[in-house]
Amino acid sequence: GQYCRILLYGEFLGQCPFKNSLVLAGICSATTPFLLLGDILDCLPLDQCDKIFSFVEENVSTWKSVSSLVCIFHHETPSEPADLLRRLSKSQNTVFCGRIQLFLARLFPLSEKSGLNLQSQFNLDNITVFNKNEQESTLGQRPTEEKEDGMEVEEGEMGDEEPGAPAPCSIPIDYNLYRKFWTLQDYFRNPVQCYEKFSWITFLKYSDETLAVFKSFKLDDMQASKRKLEELRTAGGDHVYFAKFLTSEKLMDLQLSDSNFRRHILLQYLVLFQYLKGQVKFKSSSCILNDDQCLWMEETTKLVYQLLKEIPPDGDKFATMVEHVLNTEENWNSWKNEGCPSFVKDRPVDDKPKRPTRKRQAPEDFLGKGPDRKVFMGNDELTRLWNLNHDNMAACQSESREFMPSLEDFFEEAIEQADPANMVENEYKVVHNSNYGWRALRLLSRRSPHFFQPTNQQFKSLADYLESMVIKLAKELPDLPSEEIKTGEEDDEDNSDTLLKESNDSPSMQNKLVSNQQMDEIAAKLGAQWKTLAGQLEIKAAEIREIETDSEDVDMQAKLLLVAWQDREGTQATVESLVTALNAAGFPKIADILNET
Repeated sequence: GQYCRILLYGEFLGQCPFKNSLVLAGICSATTPFLLLGDILDCLPLDQCDKIFSFVEENVSTWKSVSSLVCIFHHETPSEPADLLRRLSKSQNTVFCGRIQLFLARLFPLSEKSGLNLQSQFNLDNITVFNKNEQESTLGQRPTEEKEDGMEVEEGEMGDEEPGAPAPCSIPIDYNLYRKFWTLQDYFRNPVQCYEKFSWITFLKYSDETLAVFKSFKLDDMQASKRKLEELRTAGGDHVYFAKFLTSEKLMDLQLSDSNFRRHILLQYLVLFQYLKGQVKFKSSSCILNDDQCLWMEETTKLVYQLLKEIPPDGDKFATMVEHVLNTEENWNSWKNEGCPSFVKDRPVDDKPKRPTRKRQAPEDFLGKGPDRKVFMGNDELTRLWNLNHDNMAACQSESREFMPSLEDFFEEAIEQADPANMVENEYKVVHNSNYGWRALRLLSRRSPHFFQPTNQQFKSLADYLESMVIKLAKELPDLPSEEIKTGEEDDEDNSDTLLKESNDSPSMQNKLVSNQQMDEIAAKLGAQWKTLAGQLEIKAAEIREIETDSEDVDMQAKLLLVAWQDREGTQATVESLVTALNAAGFPKIADILNET
């Protein structure tokens, strides 16, 4: 037993000849190193525990692997560092306490609940003691009386000031300000009392007065203090830190003039506000703020951040860092409210052996290869719809799938409204309907060659353009009152409806316009020889190049030629003019066919 104990001590101190850990080698149980560590830390004084703990910190990865074995087999967590933490004084051994806290944070997983304050409990024993008896207060006395009190002045604080060092700002401090200032620490210690009505009124009043002092008496950028701080860092001296406030009345002026002290107080306000506004799982149902309280906290939060930015040195950077840390803390609170779920998601392990599966061939009738070539879609209605036609592309090209209306049907109402005899006012015409105009443009782009034909005529609106297109379509489309609309714009004050009817009943070749059907027949006859006719129709070379670019089909090119001529001539694009041009270009047979039609 003594030999084993020597081996264990040697393994713990790093002097064991064995390379592997005794626990991992199976020589001792998983709890033995922790029991041994607890015995050592209990027996040694604190200065030697500091040295032993340095060894523990250096081998944190080994302790993590061993502690996981302890948790697995014994369902408990090692408590030796926590026991040592209880022996230490938070004011005298502050650095050592912080090292132990950091070690525990690295030792345990992030989702370990044993080190979390899940129920949001507060350290109510942290009471700030200050003078609550105004009769015993020394504030307001003369400076000579303060010296007679024999207050000790430490070297480097008040007695030996460097040349050029700024004097502390003279803030008028009385006992009333002293008492209210330190009373606020009780609210920071126990924030729950802020939800009580009378306690909140007191907190509000004291906070306004304290922040007003911070706002009225601002600190300058103390270069001497910065130089002294740099000297401490370069000299390698220990940074002095006090875990408790010094609440002496004689230090009040110095504390309010210290930038770190102000930052500490203002940061307490931000932490308090975050708790009061935050969603905490274990809060009581009565812990609710009203609208006035929320509004005051929002305004005070802006004031606190502004005061932090004004405190030298590097106030802007410090305020930005504090805001970032508090925003990150919201994620931590949300994680605790959700029950601290583990950050590591284990992949589910399927212990059942998987049987090799063979791919089953689909039947021929499912693939549509059976005698009736019927494809089953797994649903009666889907199967019926799928098998309506074996060739789906052919079904899509069926005439029953043609949903685009013809030009005659779509523009019939617009042509009737364009007739002056119907006396339809402009505002009631369908061409002024934006929805109708959008559909008309889409239909013209698919059905009419006039849509892509360039023109020099300017239109102020879409309705004007559609009215001109309606007049053109009325001239081309059969079975529509084209002649009435043709002369509708040329009507004078006299009513000429009778003349229009007579001209429509017995048109002469001189006034008869070339219809769309006649242009289709002439274009088919001309074919590739349409350029010969272009010279007689006085079509420019630039327009001929545009026609060649718009279409590669010679019949369509011939049709575009005739359309361009008709757009240019307007009411002068008669059958007689076209017959003359055809004869001059050397197409007498086509001219005869046009005369016959």
